[in-house]
Amino acid sequence: MLLGKYINKYYKKYAILFILGILALLAVDWIQLYIPEYLGKAVTILDTPGSDKNEIIKLGLMVLLVTAGMFVGRFLWRITLFNAAFRIESDIRHEMFLKAEALPREFYHENKVGSIMSWFTNDLETISEYFSWGTIMLIDSMFLSGITIFKMVRLNWKMSLICFIPFILVIIWGAMTERFMMKRWSERQSAYDKLYDFAQENFTGIRVIKAFVKETKEIHAFAKVARKNADVNVSFARLSVIFDVFIEIIIALIFTFAMAFGGHFVLMITDTERRMMEAGNLAEFIGYLDILIWPMIALGQIVSMRSRSKASLKRITAFLDTEIVVKSPENAVKLENVKGDITYRHFSFNYPNYDATSLKNINLEIKAGQSIGVVGKIGCGKTTLVNVLLMLYNLEPDTLFIDGLDITTLDIASLRSQIAYVPQDNFLFSDTIENNINFGLTDGTLEKAKEGATFAGIDEDIEGFANGYQTVSGERGVTLSGGQKQRVSIARAYVKDAPILILDDSVSAVDTKTEETILHNIANARKGKTTIVVASRISTIVHLDKIVVLNDGQVEAFDTHENLMKTSSTYQKMVKLQELEEEVEGGSK
Repeated sequence: MLLGKYINKYYKKYAILFILGILALLAVDWIQLYIPEYLGKAVTILDTPGSDKNEIIKLGLMVLLVTAGMFVGRFLWRITLFNAAFRIESDIRHEMFLKAEALPREFYHENKVGSIMSWFTNDLETISEYFSWGTIMLIDSMFLSGITIFKMVRLNWKMSLICFIPFILVIIWGAMTERFMMKRWSERQSAYDKLYDFAQENFTGIRVIKAFVKETKEIHAFAKVARKNADVNVSFARLSVIFDVFIEIIIALIFTFAMAFGGHFVLMITDTERRMMEAGNLAEFIGYLDILIWPMIALGQIVSMRSRSKASLKRITAFLDTEIVVKSPENAVKLENVKGDITYRHFSFNYPNYDATSLKNINLEIKAGQSIGVVGKIGCGKTTLVNVLLMLYNLEPDTLFIDGLDITTLDIASLRSQIAYVPQDNFLFSDTIENNINFGLTDGTLEKAKEGATFAGIDEDIEGFANGYQTVSGERGVTLSGGQKQRVSIARAYVKDAPILILDDSVSAVDTKTEETILHNIANARKGKTTIVVASRISTIVHLDKIVVLNDGQVEAFDTHENLMKTSSTYQKMVKLQELEEEVEGGSK
């Protein structure tokens, strides 16, 4: 059996299927042993002068009856054991997916998509295979071999002893080989992860590869990774084949011994002029030996399969054991009827595994209904300032508040449901534009999607597509331009109609006219609701209620545009630099 804290529960959950399947399997194992017995009786009848040859017809009918029973039994154990295995695979995959959704962002910084997908596919399929074929092989190698050996010993213990000596070698060989098989399988899975990672990364960045004409370079790099993967697979296959060949040699030796010594016993006459073994008994013994071949092969395969499954289960267990560091506290407060007051009180923040402090002693008070801009040099902490509102990382208590409630005491799901967020990378799903816009809604309609598109100034672009709102955006929105992806993302956030809206540099890829339209719509449509706009261009935030100026992770100033032009040197420099850029661009046209 394959045991582990994440799979033991499934033996109980699907106990009925396992019990029915194993009973059917045991029944098949038992009744098939009648065939060698009937075969031996038939040979005895043919070998005995004057015997009733009609008995052979009866024996033939009995064999047909046994065959029919085996057919029914095999049908039953296939639909039960394989059904249980597929359900377990589905349940574990579901549990893994829920875990993946709850894991922190740093987990995905440390683990590539290819490796994670390998756990969800190859490793799970390996475990599923063990629950199905592994169970069958385990039962056959124990029960079928046991009762077959019992019948062989009862028939002729001398012949049995001669045949079982090589069988002991199989057990010893299997115990020695399992550890090496497990190690080779782990290496194989690791090599596959790297192959998957490389391919996924290249497919994602195919436009960059083509733009820099690096197809040949990447093909050669892929060839090296593929060669490594092939070498590890060949190494595993070589070890597996050596094991199988050893089993086949043992089987051949056993049959050789059985035929040689059995023939000698049949021909040898004792002092009382009786054969040491009747021809019918030899035929029955060979029949049992033929049945014993499968349990012996199964014994060899179960060693290899168990080694692979243990290695795969170890990887999945490590994934499911990953600690969820960002989670709702006990007795968490559900955030409801949010006004939109946001308060940073001596707030500081460090990213996990980084020594540098991203935000230092932030003190801000954003009142409900205000539209706030956030500006500063690259790397000053603008994105971090708004990201912390979503509780993507653990925060210090009593430093960040929404409507006067400490954010670390809130239920995370209810917190995030009150915030509409447009990230910098503008991720779109491979779905229709309508579904992408309505992603945050449970009852989204085409009218709602059109309302969002109008707000984001992309309605005309969508109407110009051949399929309109039913146009599929492609993976990560590949069929849309950068500006179109930004505006679809803004439309998606708008239709959520959340009390707090965050736009993280979300109009950088649109032209000035479209930017003005979006900002005008924000001013009109979001009156009384809190809106935070992170921007690189001063023009984006100049008309907002207040502007936060960040400098090296600290708040240098927080005021209106007019006052900042008098009090903030950083803000003044940014305005002058952008005015100069506009003059240069205007002069070059």
